[in-house]
Amino acid sequence: MPQSGAANPIVQLFPLILIFIIFYFLLIRPQKQKEKEHQKMLEGVAKNDEIVTLSGIHGTVVNVKEKTLIVRIDENVKIEIEKNSVAYIKKPNN
Repeated sequence: MPQSGAANPIVQLFPLILIFIIFYFLLIRPQKQKEKEHQKMLEGVAKNDEIVTLSGIHGTVVNVKEKTLIVRIDENVKIEIEKNSVAYIKKPNN
């Protein structure tokens, strides 16, 4: 007669492992890829690029420093922002 209480530990862990694998491919991996793309975009920021910050400020890059950017947001108005706060670089309308 088989014992009902003594199941194979691997069989008990299989659903948990399966859930982790699904979780990895649906959430973790795409987030890491998006993070790499954002980092690559930040490394490519150059003078005269039109950018939008995470807070919604639109401006033009005037100077690129190691960790910050000087951005012109209006005539004679410049601010210094962290590179990480750039949401995206606006594409030129050609």
